[in-house]
Amino acid sequence: MKVIDKPEFEALLDETIASDRRDVVGVQDDGEKYVFDDLRSAADLALEYDVTMLSPKKYLMPQRETILEYRDTDGEFEWRAKAEPDGKVIVGIHPYDLVAIEQLDKIFIDTLRDEPYRQKRENSLLIGANMQDASETAFAASMGTATTDSGYDLMLTDLGETYAVNIGTLEGKEFLNSADVRKATAQEVQEVERIEQEDVPDLFERELDFSPALLPTILEENYDNMEFWEDYSEKCLSCGTCNMVCPTCYCFSVDMIRDLGTNSGRESRRWDGCLLEDFASVAGDENFREEVAERHRHRFMRKGWYIYERYGDIACIGCGRCTSECVADVADPCDVYNKLHQEVQAHAQ
Repeated sequence: MKVIDKPEFEALLDETIASDRRDVVGVQDDGEKYVFDDLRSAADLALEYDVTMLSPKKYLMPQRETILEYRDTDGEFEWRAKAEPDGKVIVGIHPYDLVAIEQLDKIFIDTLRDEPYRQKRENSLLIGANMQDASETAFAASMGTATTDSGYDLMLTDLGETYAVNIGTLEGKEFLNSADVRKATAQEVQEVERIEQEDVPDLFERELDFSPALLPTILEENYDNMEFWEDYSEKCLSCGTCNMVCPTCYCFSVDMIRDLGTNSGRESRRWDGCLLEDFASVAGDENFREEVAERHRHRFMRKGWYIYERYGDIACIGCGRCTSECVADVADPCDVYNKLHQEVQAHAQ
């Protein structure tokens, strides 16, 4: 572990903003919410934030992205990859969002071998920040994602006048090469451990009533409990906001767009979400999740059961964004999980 004075870290970041070929983005206060946005100065960073409206997933899997361009010349099609390969320097990522990115890596790099995602991910530098505040809707401590020892190039912990810096990769170590850093003392190492073990868990007002390891079983046992899903989803507007703000949702739709009056066009993809009414529409005017209760059930099954079965991960990291941004105030996974657990206990008696 290293230690760097805060003015030294800000100078290093300002130098990176001025000279790095990559865009430098970080957490900032836009007056209403905290957001990841382009950094013009290290002084604009707001590392004391509770949660950002969107996660840094948007830099690795943009909301809209052109994948290919094509041109038809006398019946001969020329295709050209178009996706932006440049990564970014992303500053201030909370541990739960780093966990989410690790889950996306399994899906897009290890499984789908998605080149647009892989290039952006591998060309990015991820600088994490241990939490100093938490959203009132978050329950990351219950999900085991409030702290992490992986997924970052560097991890900052605020020690007052200095940052303790855990180095996760060689690129992270090289990022510090030009800065004046020193080895952490034993007391500083112990203080970081105390913060992670005592201060961070105390930030959360909400928690699961059970271990998240039980979640796949609890969801499976409630799959046919349609009375629960219908009651729970009664007020849902099917706006899909819960999908759009989720750091682990990765569904997208692909559009083939022909430029009017030309023989050229492009293939692009955009975020999609299973709560949207047309998400499960297929040819023949069929929709295999036509009812909102079915879509709600699918969302929670996917987060806590389906993804676990395929990748070994619980795809809810407890950030609370879906709860805080839900227009109808019905997208609260902590509440749903606890009620489902109560249903299982009631039936066991």
